[in-house]
Amino acid sequence: MNLNNLRPAKGSVKTSKRIGRGQGSGRGGTSTRGHKGAKSRSGYSRKFGFEGGQMPLQRRVPKFGFKNINRVEYKAVNIEMLQTIAENKEVSVIDPEVLRQAGLVSKNDLVKILGNGELKAKLEVKAHAFSESAAKAIEAAEGTVVKL
Repeated sequence: MNLNNLRPAKGSVKTSKRIGRGQGSGRGGTSTRGHKGAKSRSGYSRKFGFEGGQMPLQRRVPKFGFKNINRVEYKAVNIEMLQTIAENKEVSVIDPEVLRQAGLVSKNDLVKILGNGELKAKLEVKAHAFSESAAKAIEAAEGTVVKL
């Protein structure tokens, strides 16, 4: 077997029907497009979502809700995670870079520290936002809270 004598399997390749090549072909005249109407014309392209003049779905379904364009999204980190990081990495300053290296936040995330868990280590915590309970817990462990 060589490349020059390779052939597709028998019956696997069909020749396409040639339309618009005269009446003798059986596909002349209207060329399978039917009679009249926009779809029979050359250059016709249907709009996305067009339903034949019926009110389209995206206009029938009611809209609801509200998206606040000024919303600020924070990545939440609990103080129990700060305690774990402080124990494992033996650090006294925790900032977004340390949290990123620990895999808790991504590069451009804003960080908010939440008060779930227990904190024993004395830490200087730098973040974009703190909950009241988190700030109290950090200061109760003789740490400092620094807003970025």
